[in-house]
Amino acid sequence: MAIIIELLLILGALWLLAARRAPAWLWAGVIAAYLLAWPSLHAASGWYLLPAWLLFVPAAAVLALPALRTRYISSRVMKLFQSLMPAVSDTEREALEAGSVWWEAELFSGRPDWKRLQDMPAPALSADEQAFMDGPVEELCRMLDDWQITEELHDLPPEVWDYIKREGFFGMIIPRAYGGLEFSAHGHSSVVMKIATRSISAAVTVMVPNSLGPAQLLMHYGTEEQKDYYLPRLARGEEVPCFALTGPEAGSDAAAMPDTGVVCRREFEGRETLGILLNWEKRYITLGPVATVLGLAFRLYDPDHLLGGDEERGITLALIPTDTPGVEIGARHFPLNQSFMNGPNRGHDVFIPLDYVIGGQDCVGQGWRMLMECLADGRSISLPALSTGAAKLAARATGAYASVRKQFKTPIGRFEGVSDVLGRMAAWAYTMDAARGLTTLAVDSGEKPSVASAIVKYHLTERMRKVVDDA
Repeated sequence: MAIIIELLLILGALWLLAARRAPAWLWAGVIAAYLLAWPSLHAASGWYLLPAWLLFVPAAAVLALPALRTRYISSRVMKLFQSLMPAVSDTEREALEAGSVWWEAELFSGRPDWKRLQDMPAPALSADEQAFMDGPVEELCRMLDDWQITEELHDLPPEVWDYIKREGFFGMIIPRAYGGLEFSAHGHSSVVMKIATRSISAAVTVMVPNSLGPAQLLMHYGTEEQKDYYLPRLARGEEVPCFALTGPEAGSDAAAMPDTGVVCRREFEGRETLGILLNWEKRYITLGPVATVLGLAFRLYDPDHLLGGDEERGITLALIPTDTPGVEIGARHFPLNQSFMNGPNRGHDVFIPLDYVIGGQDCVGQGWRMLMECLADGRSISLPALSTGAAKLAARATGAYASVRKQFKTPIGRFEGVSDVLGRMAAWAYTMDAARGLTTLAVDSGEKPSVASAIVKYHLTERMRKVVDDA
């Protein structure tokens, strides 16, 4: 019995040290105290513990003393890891350093301040956003017949396209000064989520122009001339944008991007112009088949040093009208029977003036940084809103069916095997909506939550998949 009590006390002490995250010197002190007390507790000679002391003393010295630990363990382990890991490229470093850290940092600290989280205001719609939800969004949802869209037309009906453009759905993030709606992140997210409960194809169509793409990049980095020309046209739906980043062999791996631009002089609109000769091939570009203006990411080279500086200038972003000579819009993709517009595009020896670069010459080579700095906003809104809308719809429809479908004169929703699944679906839908709201709150607070947005993008799409599986 005494041995059992002793073991329980040892385990309790170890648990307490671990729970309190005790420093190494305290661990060493507790273990040394036990080794010193052991001969008295067991009425035995201390020489029995000589092997234990021979192992303990050098281990404690190395682990408990930071200088020794760094010299003999940490530095060598770090060198081993460095030899195994590939070097961090410039594009990867920019991605790692982009955005800001919000409350989610406390989760990784191990001691989050839950009161700070509880004291945050609940996200809410403004009066204009609520009116838009009650008016144009409701009317759009009434117009949508997802069976017709996905099985008959394989596209949105023409009247739906016209309504989306006319009512400003493409300009939710554009400031009012340029004719947009200037919605908050929460308002934007709520609109996309609502539409997703009627048609994913329509929701994606509305989502893309308001996500990472030409409008957002112009707002942050565009020249005044670019803003004055494009933003009002985008807000009114006169221009349909797409953004071409993903290619056959490269997507988020910008270092592998094969699309190139070369600085040169050529004739443009009747006069010699300093510009860029582009060659590219992109794939899976949403709204690409119907776009009138193409945002393009490419690697820029200046072999003749016409801009000064290095030959390799880095990733650059440009806006190109799709009717520019040499631009080719390929055959449409048909992803998973969803009818939003998606397809490839390519360009061969397409010449554009430097004025087409987003931000002008000052932003040459800054494309990857620009994308990474704007990524958090779109990632916080788009897929989380789609996923939450789909999960809510699945939970509601399945719950309704389980209430009217009867077996043995009892609704199947009352059977334990079904009710357990319904409860899980409801819990996930509730959790997803809470995470969506919290992340939009961060964006509306002025943060660019790169970590939080990555978390919700992954976990909410995964939860949606599981809810649909349950449904």
